[in-house]
Amino acid sequence: MRFWLTLAASRPPDDVVEARREGGRAALAAMERHLATRTFLVGEAYSVADIALYAYTHVADEGGFDLAPYPAVRAWLGRVASQPGHVPITD
Repeated sequence: MRFWLTLAASRPPDDVVEARREGGRAALAAMERHLATRTFLVGEAYSVADIALYAYTHVADEGGFDLAPYPAVRAWLGRVASQPGHVPITD
């Protein structure tokens, strides 16, 4: 979604966009449920799983996703951003 909305020369048909948005919301909901009881994605340890999912999740708004309904995801984003050596792709 972020690529289509910010970088692509053209946008796919609306039905394709909506299907991807639906999938994105489902992924965020799954992350929310998972992170509601965990500090990081794999138990209590910061790992490559956090780095991989953070890369897209911290710019979800650029893909048209509102993170307001996902407090556990937002808290996790803060924890990942506070890790030593953190470099966001938006700097």
